[in-house]
Amino acid sequence: MVIFGQMEQKIKNLIALSLLPQILLVKWVGNYPGVIEKYYSKGLYPILSGFWRTLLGWIPFSVGDLLYALLILLAVGYLIIKRKQIRKKPLLFLRDITMVASVAYFSFHLLWGLNYYREPLAKTLELREQHSEQDLVDFVDRLVEKTNAIHFQITGDTTKMVAIPYSKKEIFEITLDGYRTLEKEFPMFAYRRPSIKESIFSTPLTYMGYGGYLNPFTNEAQANGRLPNFRFPIISGHEIGHQLGYSAENETNFIGYLVTVKNEDPYFKYAAYAYALSYCLNDLAKRDRDLFDQAYQQLNPGVIKNYQEVSNFWNTHENPLEPIFKAIFNTFLKANNQTKGIQSYHAVVTLLVNYYQDTPL
Repeated sequence: MVIFGQMEQKIKNLIALSLLPQILLVKWVGNYPGVIEKYYSKGLYPILSGFWRTLLGWIPFSVGDLLYALLILLAVGYLIIKRKQIRKKPLLFLRDITMVASVAYFSFHLLWGLNYYREPLAKTLELREQHSEQDLVDFVDRLVEKTNAIHFQITGDTTKMVAIPYSKKEIFEITLDGYRTLEKEFPMFAYRRPSIKESIFSTPLTYMGYGGYLNPFTNEAQANGRLPNFRFPIISGHEIGHQLGYSAENETNFIGYLVTVKNEDPYFKYAAYAYALSYCLNDLAKRDRDLFDQAYQQLNPGVIKNYQEVSNFWNTHENPLEPIFKAIFNTFLKANNQTKGIQSYHAVVTLLVNYYQDTPL
């Protein structure tokens, strides 16, 4: 028993000490996005993610959410039960924390995290990396026209807000139809063995300000089930984009838009056009407020009501802790090769503008 105990301590020490070499190795490998793209993102990752989606995708609830809840309970229980031992031997406690972090770091990057260092989607699609203000203005004009047209097609009344008449489950199913359509044009976005679910923690996610997330350990895409239906199709497509191995938020915003706008359903097309327009209008407002006002005034009143619906939803759930959660996520993104942090979401505008340079809207 003594020998076994000594061996256990040595293994724990070794695992804890391996954290720093792991971090250095990941940062070094991250300098070779072409290698990661070929051997991980298009090689190992599809095998691993496919396995987990096959294993858990058929289960109607989020296994990953339950695992997170269980881990939190175990951690709290450990702190309570071992509190005296922790006070007596704080270095051993620090070692154990580092050991857990080491295992989590290794698992995260093996199962999904290395995708943060793959080739940019703009390079894969051969899109430019910048856009001019005039490019943006022209694109906004086209988007306003498209958004107003599909809005009126659905409502027959420019002042009426669109109400997407589907359940969250039906939106998931229609999103899968969109991916089957998108695959015909972009085989890289082929989606097999679906695993998209409403998060058990939708209420906490709402108060944290999140629309959804991908569980990197179970490869389940989690969507916030409390979101208005107007925004839910995009979120569903976005989180599946993460499952496909695209980690950058601007890229999954773009994928979420593409899969929604390529859908034959008019409600989905409306959700996509309005979503893209909201980001582009925000970018235009930062560049030229007068141009923004001109474009915004051209919108059907019903479209503006849909925007207000989403804004009211988030405003209703504001809380003092939300900035803290956002700051943590911002730090997480920056630590994982997204230098702009949360602002990287807005970089979708460049992808949208440049994609439509030579493509009909």
